[in-house]
Amino acid sequence: MALTELSRSISGSVAVVTGAASGMGKATAVLFAEQGAIVAAIDIQEQQLEAVVAGISGSGHAAHSWTLDVSDAGAIGDTIDQIAAKLGGIDIVVNNAGVGAGGPLDDSDYESRWSRALDIMLTAHVRIVRSALPYLRKSSAPRIVNIASTEGLGATKYSSAYATAKTGVIGLTRALAVELGTEGITVNCICPGPIRTAMTESIPEEDKREYARRRIALKRYAEPEEVAHMTLSLVLPAASFVTGVALPVDGGLTIKNA
Repeated sequence: MALTELSRSISGSVAVVTGAASGMGKATAVLFAEQGAIVAAIDIQEQQLEAVVAGISGSGHAAHSWTLDVSDAGAIGDTIDQIAAKLGGIDIVVNNAGVGAGGPLDDSDYESRWSRALDIMLTAHVRIVRSALPYLRKSSAPRIVNIASTEGLGATKYSSAYATAKTGVIGLTRALAVELGTEGITVNCICPGPIRTAMTESIPEEDKREYARRRIALKRYAEPEEVAHMTLSLVLPAASFVTGVALPVDGGLTIKNA
């Protein structure tokens, strides 16, 4: 007789991952595929996405690509339906697609930056969930993970558009967790701190080290894979009693006072 009854395997699950061409999305797509999931990788960057999927497939794992601008409301539903039809359903949704949106409030292009931030990092999340919901309802272990940010837990200067979108992701996660909980669909979010992605690539290494020394308990930036592993933990069938959580993956950034 087995000591435990809850599975820690996502083998055979169909996982939709947005923003999968680079950074945390790429790491999540690769990790999920290595764990046996069938990955539907979504991104607007077609060539980069194809390279990621080719790498996964070349390693003997299952991944397929769909090029999509997640701010295109009409294309989201079609893409999700195509994924479900081709791969036999949807079990996991990871809303990871993001965009940089920093700048002062009085910039001339502030309103366009604001709209783009909310379209890609908040409104797209709910559109994807709404489109995937009929398929998630048929899954034996339906999981949704939204990627927020520590900017949703506290803001930095010139981050109002980005911080608003990410704070909204946390609120959306909590509301959907309550709404979908009776159906056994868990909804959680990850709040990454300083991660080595394209968004932080332009920051000089000396500045990264100084920031980490002052602000982060672990004294370093994280690699995208470290976030991906926490995302994996939240989508396991065994993670069946965890919902509505906003989980910081930040090296201790949000708990360090000085």
